[in-house]
Amino acid sequence: MCGIVGIVGKSDVNLQLYDALTILQHRGQDAAGIMTCDGGKLAQQKANGLVKDVFRTRHMQRLVGNIGIGHVRYPTAGSSGPALAQPFYVNSPYGIALAHNGNLTNADQLSEELFKTDLRHVNTDSDSEVLLNVFAHELQSQGKLQPNEDDIFEAIAGVHRRVSGGYAVVSMIARYGLIAFRDPNGIRPLVYGKRETEGGVEYMVASESVALDVLGFDLIADVAPGEAIYITAEGELHRRQCAENTRLRPCIFEHVYFARPDSIMDGISVYKARLRQGEKLAEKILRERPDHDIDVVVPIPDSSRVAGQALAYNLGVKFREGLVKNRYIGRTFIMPGQQQRKKSVRQKLNAIELEFRGKNVLLVDDSIVRGTTCQQIIEMARDAGAAKVYFASAAPPVIYPNVYGIDMPTVKELIAHGRSHEEICREIGADWLIYQDLEDLVAASAEGTRKVTEFDCAVFNGEYVTGDVDDAYLEKLEAERNDGAKSNAHKKAAKPEGTLIGLHNDVAENP
Repeated sequence: MCGIVGIVGKSDVNLQLYDALTILQHRGQDAAGIMTCDGGKLAQQKANGLVKDVFRTRHMQRLVGNIGIGHVRYPTAGSSGPALAQPFYVNSPYGIALAHNGNLTNADQLSEELFKTDLRHVNTDSDSEVLLNVFAHELQSQGKLQPNEDDIFEAIAGVHRRVSGGYAVVSMIARYGLIAFRDPNGIRPLVYGKRETEGGVEYMVASESVALDVLGFDLIADVAPGEAIYITAEGELHRRQCAENTRLRPCIFEHVYFARPDSIMDGISVYKARLRQGEKLAEKILRERPDHDIDVVVPIPDSSRVAGQALAYNLGVKFREGLVKNRYIGRTFIMPGQQQRKKSVRQKLNAIELEFRGKNVLLVDDSIVRGTTCQQIIEMARDAGAAKVYFASAAPPVIYPNVYGIDMPTVKELIAHGRSHEEICREIGADWLIYQDLEDLVAASAEGTRKVTEFDCAVFNGEYVTGDVDDAYLEKLEAERNDGAKSNAHKKAAKPEGTLIGLHNDVAENP
């Protein structure tokens, strides 16, 4: 999962891009990057680390221009290192930069085509660089010295014909403007808005609407599945549908975990969706255990807090913040290696003993992936004196890996794969375990809009909406994503690297 942003303004946009990336930091903590354009000249800064660590005053002074794009990243297949920080750049044609959120399911095939047919070189194993080169080739195929909006949209149509998977993209063409487009299923989120200034209208594109809100932009709409928008350097907005057979099927795990609750996605309030998740989970508990003995509901911060509040209210029991979070520890389910994850859970959360001692506690989390985190938290609750520890998941069992841009574990590392609820309950050490039903999760999101009638729920039901994910693909994915592969990738990334060829000498410098 990554966060992307693009702005076309009437003055330098560097500080606005920086602020937007800090707002989207929850979508990726591995690396960050910004590229701007000033009169056809591109400037860039990117490196591993958080936004606040990657950019210094000297970088911001150099990142001039009224057009720019930015990216925050976490690795989707265990790969890391400065060379994989985005945006990526190619100088032909015109000078194109691109940042991408998602995952291409046919990246290997495309890499081979780029080399053998398009005669293009891909320098990393990033599918984002593959996507950039496909777009560059399609744009170059238009054969224009000065491309117009028709040429750009036709190039994007060519991208859609060749590329498969989930992708939301912001791109910048030197001297010409900003482009944004979304995959034909709308799996990954993308919105755009505008702001009136004394100099004229400014436009912004971002992964989540909260970034527009904080920077004072009014939300216009979500980029539709297969749609592309082109904002010229002068601030003219063009829109066009560039894909065939489009169908809006956004990733429902955004509503469960990744998105900020103050975001609106495809007309759905993430906050309201999570409230309804809690309400429906309470209804299920009351059906299955009408005489429950729950004394208190305690959320596992932060993404389960909203669902936990609604759950407690509808059960008629107390809601307490019994776990205090250290906000300087990253998200644990994407960390490589079980030992590192276990250590991080203990550093990340601490129990308030007064809220646990002698009580029957219902812990609520947004989902259960590996089970490592909830197992440790249940142990913490017992150590704090809880009489009984129950566990509720606001999402159904995660049984299959995500292939569209969320770095979930392999099948073998998912605690729910091949286990019954009773077996999972014993594995995590709970006295009782309850999961959300999939139909209730879908209803919790769909009730907020008539716009979306179906979702990508592949992690729960194994139905991959692009139709090109088979056993061979999943086996390859498992080899890339297992803990051994991730550990090797991180060791490799930690080794000193040679100087990267980039737009300037400190593209990959350590902050």
